[in-house]
Amino acid sequence: MRKLLKDLFTIEKNPRKRLMAYEWVVLAYLLATTAMTLVFQSRLPNAHSMLVGRAHVAAVSIAMWAVYRMMPCGLTRILRATVQLVLLSWWYPDIYELNRIFPNLDHLFASWEQTLFGCQPALLFSKVMDDALTGELMCLGYACYYPMLAVVALAVITCRSEAFERVMFVIAATFFIHYVIFIAFPVTGPQYYYEAVGVDKIAKGEFPNLHDYFNHHQERMECPGYADGVFHGMVASAHEAGERPVAAFPSSHVAVCVMLLLVTFHYHLRRLFRCLLPFAILLFFSTVYIRAHYAIDAIAGLASGALCFAVFMAVSKGMETSGRPKGKNKKKRL
Repeated sequence: MRKLLKDLFTIEKNPRKRLMAYEWVVLAYLLATTAMTLVFQSRLPNAHSMLVGRAHVAAVSIAMWAVYRMMPCGLTRILRATVQLVLLSWWYPDIYELNRIFPNLDHLFASWEQTLFGCQPALLFSKVMDDALTGELMCLGYACYYPMLAVVALAVITCRSEAFERVMFVIAATFFIHYVIFIAFPVTGPQYYYEAVGVDKIAKGEFPNLHDYFNHHQERMECPGYADGVFHGMVASAHEAGERPVAAFPSSHVAVCVMLLLVTFHYHLRRLFRCLLPFAILLFFSTVYIRAHYAIDAIAGLASGALCFAVFMAVSKGMETSGRPKGKNKKKRL
């Protein structure tokens, strides 16, 4: 602990002058979506506020860079990363503003779901297992999403501090690549689509194309489970605060969870891996149980999370190698 505290406040001898790897990811997404907003601003009712929000994000990021440059130490380096993690919650609802320019695809995903499983798992799961214990366990799993992210980040800071920037890059890249997919493939998920179409029609296998319906409607089904449960209340409150008819395929909850598990396993945080695994399993099933995702969304999240970990870990290693002075790793000749 003393060593950790000392490292947090020790001024770095060779502080980074350029952006961190994860900040380049944020910058790339910010510039790309800003350009998209400018091009399609006539079709985006909140284009002005979106541009203002991006200016604020840029200003905050520059301010954190300046703070680090004035006092380059472990603490300001961590604060710099923490700000970008917190801002992920700001970027999420912004997706809804952008993907409304593309046609909704829920009718296709619900049809594929029916073809693959012969039913709608998101419709039946909570009905078949409607007891209070199952409901609370499912909501517990879903509510663990952001705490899991915070716990893994803290574990890396305390136990694998040399890998902190690399892990932050993998986390940021995983989030933003999924945000890009959500923009390009507008799928709202069962809780919105079933509500719009009607449960009776869904049960009969009717999956109409709703076109731009969700551009003007955000009604959704109530979260199933034990209504008076603590974790049910947490999930319901989170949905009320920031949920939008967006971002169903693939499940970023599942993808990020898989990526975090692989991070803990890769860096030999085995105790943490074993502790998180049961919650990860609950989270996987909970995404379908609370009707946030189709089953194929959750399955796709398993694949995309593993793929993101493999690809972005390799990219981060390549970036570190290219950034080292030439000959630094060569052995001295005797």
